[in-house]
Amino acid sequence: MSKIIVQNTPITVLSVEEQDYISLTDMATAKEGDNRSADIIKNWLRNRYTIEFLGTWEVIHNPNFKVVEFDHFRMSAGLPSFVLSASEWIERTNAVGIIVKKGRYGGTYAHKDIAFEFGSAISVPFKLYLIEEFQRLKTEEQRLLGWSAKRELSKINYRIHTDAIKHNLIPAEVTPAQASMIYANEADVLNVAMFGVTAKQWREAHPDLKG
Repeated sequence: MSKIIVQNTPITVLSVEEQDYISLTDMATAKEGDNRSADIIKNWLRNRYTIEFLGTWEVIHNPNFKVVEFDHFRMSAGLPSFVLSASEWIERTNAVGIIVKKGRYGGTYAHKDIAFEFGSAISVPFKLYLIEEFQRLKTEEQRLLGWSAKRELSKINYRIHTDAIKHNLIPAEVTPAQASMIYANEADVLNVAMFGVTAKQWREAHPDLKG
């Protein structure tokens, strides 16, 4: 779970089977407040264009989507008597683009493609800010992933490196203290290669962090 801030409103982003789902409930709260967020989503689902969009998305991404049920909703959408909840849409059509969660982070969530479309029901500026903040979140996640990958690679190579130091660079007559200095100096070759700084430079720049 992550959170992004869109026009001063916290929006929850969940990872579900490696796909990003954004809270429609949080988005609707930004428009009308907590009391009417469910109504905003229901009114959006009543729209014929929304049903067309949701159904087309499911046809593209969901092989188990019940097209016959979708056609029934499509014919009824827009009529004054037509009412549809997210739970009913999911249950009747076996949809996966929208999910309803209970508990601490409960609410209605939608795949990012659908959430961006729902953003239009909030406001055009909100939708654009949502897309921008979501992209910023993904960029930050990729940066952290790259750092983690570099760190793991450094750890793997460190063992190979220390074995090579032991067999090739440390004379038999040196003391343990002298040997530790050789290990530290050679290890910093990896640190500089992978991270651009020595261990000492990293500690000095981040005195409150471990690592």
